Amino acid sequence: MRTSLDLCFCLLTLCGITSVLYGVKVVVGEDSDAVLPCLISTKENITGKTFDWKKDGQKDVFIYRSGIHSNNAFTGQDYQFRGRVSHFQDQLKNGNASIKIQNTKKADSGKYSCIFPRLEPRQTFYIELVVGASPKPLITTLDETKDWSLLQCEVRGASPKPKVEWQDSSGNILPAEEPQVSERSSSYNVILKTTVTKSDHYRCVVTQEELSHQSYSETFVQLNGEISFLMV
Repeated sequence: MRTSLDLCFCLLTLCGITSVLYGVKVVVGEDSDAVLPCLISTKENITGKTFDWKKDGQKDVFIYRSGIHSNNAFTGQDYQFRGRVSHFQDQLKNGNASIKIQNTKKADSGKYSCIFPRLEPRQTFYIELVVGASPKPLITTLDETKDWSLLQCEVRGASPKPKVEWQDSSGNILPAEEPQVSERSSSYNVILKTTVTKSDHYRCVVTQEELSHQSYSETFVQLNGEISFLMV
């Protein structure tokens, strides 16, 4: 998981109430856990305080009221988050209201807010959660003669946008056709083709730097008329 502080900081004063707004971006891979940070500036004990977590300004993610919360007696938590969100009880004394969302899905991506409505001054924190998908690439042999083989690598439903490359057994990046990229709802489909002219092991490598994730599929091409086969 990678957490990055965006260049977003503003201090607003309205009717004598000061709100501190932080822009924080958390990026995780699908099915992993995400910790959304929320630490009040005074670092005072908030065990007896009130704070709320919301998604996109509407869905109740986690509710805390002086020890009563979404995981023991408090109702109203959105169905999407039931049984998957926890707080750090031992850190409340340090002003830490961070939460952990388990087994994240792409639907969990969005804008989250951590709100202390009764603090003086009132404090609100804004966090963006991006849940990525890292599908394994699929290799297909489209055409082949005794002298060359046309290979296709296809990646479906990747998020964030991946970098796709062909490599030989020595790790050299191979020349390839212009990638075919389509995008829908922040998910990307990528097709990359290359023509190889010698027998070797070839890899299609998919890299998503934001997730610190890399995956690949491998195929062995034997020219001179023999059938190629996949190694995953």
